Amino acid sequence: FAHLNFLWMENKWNLFENFLITENSSISLTDFITSSVTIILLCWILGITYQKVAKSLSNRKDFSANFMILAFTTMLIITIVKSSLALSLGLVGALSIVRFRAAIKEPEELAFIFFSIAIGLGLGANQLPIVLTAFGVFMVVLWGRFFIQGKSENQNIFVSINSNQDAVELAVVRELMNKYFSQPLLKRFDQVDGASEIAYVANVQKSTNLELFRNDLLSAYPNTNISFLDSKAY
Repeated sequence: FAHLNFLWMENKWNLFENFLITENSSISLTDFITSSVTIILLCWILGITYQKVAKSLSNRKDFSANFMILAFTTMLIITIVKSSLALSLGLVGALSIVRFRAAIKEPEELAFIFFSIAIGLGLGANQLPIVLTAFGVFMVVLWGRFFIQGKSENQNIFVSINSNQDAVELAVVRELMNKYFSQPLLKRFDQVDGASEIAYVANVQKSTNLELFRNDLLSAYPNTNISFLDSKAY
């Protein structure tokens, strides 16, 4: 009985080994071509959308060119490894030695990269309806946010005030900031030997308020340097 049990276990193990070696489902060339064309179209739309609606400070045109390559590579890998358990296990070992050192400067870039990978994963798994639905929802959200924000001039501004001759009073600056900006937040205030340096981060409702603020402050302190910068740079 023990001998029969051993043979039975050995036979099962041999069947499992043969499954790992020979198990391979056929890949439909038609489905692969359909997925390839879909990826080209979706990534082209995604690239145009990123160039238009993204707020990244990097070169958006060059960065968006990577979406199609990334999505197509992901789809190709998933299409190949899903047909074989052995290849799937091998992929785990292969990816364990791969290290990417690309610098992602802003979370928005990472979000679009993950979405490109998701497109490749979905089409590689032949989930075309799900991918198209998710892509449509994603486009509606992005373009909806773009048009809604486009109607408003709201912008976070870094205001830097420097004077080497006049001792700028913080109370005067605070009053003007509250007059022309919303939610002003003091970031720096230095005053040494008659020189002053004041920095604020605030939200400006209209671009014309910048010029009005500048004129009023220069009227009180003519020897003052004023700089307005996008607060994302800080």
